[in-house]
Amino acid sequence: MSVYDLLIIGGGPAGLSAGIYGARARLKTVILEKGTLGGQAFTTREIVNYPGVKSASGPKLMQEWAEHAAGFGAELVKAEVTEVDLQEEIKQVRTKRGQSYQARAVILAPGSQPRLLNIPGERAFRGNGVSYCAACDAQFYQDLEVVVVGNGDAAVEEASYITKFARKVTIIVIHGEGIVDCNKVSAEKAFKNSKIEFVWNSVLHEIKGDTDVSAVVVKNLKTGALTERQADGVFIYAGMIPNTKFLQGQVNLNESGYVLASERMETSVAGVFVAGDVKPKYLRQVVTAAHDGAVAAVAAERYLEEETSFKEDVLASDIPVVLLFWNPRQNNCIDAVAAWEAAAAASGRPLKVVKVDVSRKQRLADKYRIDSVPAAVVVNKGKTVKTFAGVGTADAVTEVLAGLGNR
Repeated sequence: MSVYDLLIIGGGPAGLSAGIYGARARLKTVILEKGTLGGQAFTTREIVNYPGVKSASGPKLMQEWAEHAAGFGAELVKAEVTEVDLQEEIKQVRTKRGQSYQARAVILAPGSQPRLLNIPGERAFRGNGVSYCAACDAQFYQDLEVVVVGNGDAAVEEASYITKFARKVTIIVIHGEGIVDCNKVSAEKAFKNSKIEFVWNSVLHEIKGDTDVSAVVVKNLKTGALTERQADGVFIYAGMIPNTKFLQGQVNLNESGYVLASERMETSVAGVFVAGDVKPKYLRQVVTAAHDGAVAAVAAERYLEEETSFKEDVLASDIPVVLLFWNPRQNNCIDAVAAWEAAAAASGRPLKVVKVDVSRKQRLADKYRIDSVPAAVVVNKGKTVKTFAGVGTADAVTEVLAGLGNR
């Protein structure tokens, strides 16, 4: 079975961005996407806030991204990933149709999906009046009437944002009058906004229209009465669901099921990275997904470079190796590097010094449990012989090397 350098799970904006960067770096790259390439962005009628692109339909922009990735050599495969084994050096990925893939590094970008109300008209008008993102679509409702479903922070804050464009915003709330689940500041701001009307003790029952939304049916929970209201658009905030069911027990997730990661998009597992809406984020937009994908791909590329050089320079070395952990921004580390290299040269024994810049290779420092620098780890035939912390002077280095004896 062919082993890929980089396997990307998910072909939305984050996955495609990662594919562009990975394939351009000459990594053997494959993107597995269960649905349409472009993810949720593909369902967006018009994108007007992506820098440099004044206006483009979601399908058109995502098609261009897919072609961009393929042009650099990325393979685009329609497949739904159902099972992964990410713990070993070579990662195993299996699909619903029984296909198996192997890769040295994996980027998780399966995205998240809005929690649906599953009412008549919701799916039919998605992208044509039904939206789950005010920052994406509010500008299309200039001087029109909009309905917002939900009463948490996202719903109420986004409703206030929509009033910058819409003539009127109606918030449908399941609770009794005056009761909302959002923070107090956002609630007070919304109550004072003359463009916002609250409909209490109610739920959205149906969304109506021809090609676009034109009306909604609201159900009063106390009386059971159904009322039809004019609406040009519906924004639904019932929460998001990360697509991480297949990742249970593989990487660290938070209480909501999102993948936890560092600023370099590193997950809890070496060689596994994450990008896009499947990680906790302040803003879920095409532009932030592109950022995540780029960072994840570059981090994966550097991980693979580190793994290759580490195997060649350290694990496969036929002479002892001193791993010298340092930070070029610290003067004591610069002195330590010079001391180690001079002492190693003067020792008269076969010995290799490999510098590890912890500002760029923190993962390797974590592997050897290096808490502060300078520090040194002596490795012989792949096994750790001894770890030294704070060794910096020439005399101290010479003494340490002498203590190694004939190892």
